[in-house]
Amino acid sequence: MIDATVVGSGPNGLAAAVTLAKAGLGVQLVERAVTIGGGLRTAELTLPGFRHDVCSAVHPQALASPFFEAFGLRDRVPFVIPDASYAHPLGGRDAAIAYRDLDRTARELGRDGDAWRRLFGPLVEHLAGVASFTDGQLLRVPPHPIDAFRYAWRVLEQGTFASGWRFRDLAAAALFAGVAAHTPGRHPSLATAGTGLLLGAHAHGAGWGVPVGGSQAIADALVDEFRALGGRVDTGFEVRSPADLEPSRITLLDTSPEFLARYTGETLPAGYRRRLARFRRGPGIAKLDLALAGPVPWSDPRVAAAPTVHLGGTRAEIAAAERDVLRGGHPERPYVLVVQPSVVDPSRAPEGRQVLWAYTHVPAGSTVDRTEVILDQLERFAPGVRDLVLAAASLTAPEVEASNPNDVGGDILGGAVTPLQLVRRPVISTKPWRTPIAGLYLCSASTPPGPSVHGMCGWYAARLALREHFGLEAPYGNVARTS
Repeated sequence: MIDATVVGSGPNGLAAAVTLAKAGLGVQLVERAVTIGGGLRTAELTLPGFRHDVCSAVHPQALASPFFEAFGLRDRVPFVIPDASYAHPLGGRDAAIAYRDLDRTARELGRDGDAWRRLFGPLVEHLAGVASFTDGQLLRVPPHPIDAFRYAWRVLEQGTFASGWRFRDLAAAALFAGVAAHTPGRHPSLATAGTGLLLGAHAHGAGWGVPVGGSQAIADALVDEFRALGGRVDTGFEVRSPADLEPSRITLLDTSPEFLARYTGETLPAGYRRRLARFRRGPGIAKLDLALAGPVPWSDPRVAAAPTVHLGGTRAEIAAAERDVLRGGHPERPYVLVVQPSVVDPSRAPEGRQVLWAYTHVPAGSTVDRTEVILDQLERFAPGVRDLVLAAASLTAPEVEASNPNDVGGDILGGAVTPLQLVRRPVISTKPWRTPIAGLYLCSASTPPGPSVHGMCGWYAARLALREHFGLEAPYGNVARTS
């Protein structure tokens, strides 16, 4: 019997596998796909030489993750940290740009500059304390309560009717709305405001890192370390039930709660199964990858310096589009999240060419192909971009799920991101990674602290399993400051 099995090789599964192996256990990592990485995969989706990220592309929280800091990610993977973290084009006027330099951002925002600085300055100054709160579990006392309060107070402001009081001009309000919309939802709401404040603070702090060569580089660094520690990797291996696996003392699932219910069958207590059934999914995405003959011809040329671009117009336009999605609609002018990685990483496309990655929110399970609507939004802010398209690869929400079964209905965040579901993830518990079945744990983004590439869900689950079943403390001990 082996010590541990990890099912799923997304960032959390890899973090769990590395942690268990470094503690001295014999560990098997099993992956359904033929390529390791889950949401960290990079592939030639359009044409040879054009390397597109399958899911995650830019990594604000990876650079600030206590787990990845202890793992030494920066020493293992080269990152480009752009001066412009993200940009927000505005038709008929200059774009708004969030630079890593907070003061520069404030200067360019004109009369709203001081308001932007007051909103983000204290969060950037105390980013480690803020991250220790957001990277932890909401049911526990935060390690740095004053920093948690600074963040929570701003979430209450930007997530309620008070959100309209801070900014007087369109640019700053749109810049915040664009980063907040990384989480699909109502504007304003506590969930979208929390996202905008956290990602914005990272943008002005450690920066939004772009791994050279694509997100696959992060997965490769983790699996290389896992193998060096004696771990075994099996790819192209689909698991449906415990009978598909070798006997092991513990099993960690980097999977959806829906898979957990199917995997365990009747052995899962009925009460826990009912609690899992109450776990809600959020909207899905429709994705588009483009191989371009040259750089995107943005109306404001400064946007070309930002790997991440938020399209959608004003705050009011973004709010209306996201509200339409929540009501089951498909807005004609949707919010579109764009990444142009080859502006900072030439290895991603042949010389003179460019890779473009984009998605928009859609109702869960929507079969509507949003290629033309995404291209329309690109053309709105970059006239002539259609003429540069050499090849395209699109995915509807069900196709996103087919590519990665964790993304149920096309939801790439592991479940709806709401205040309740950040506590009930997937159930309300002080140890939500543990299931009622002895030795079985859930370690995906459907557990605290939730979505993003930070590895913390896997680290927390592995840490708990090591204590409960082996009486061991987890390696990467300096991560303990976040729990």
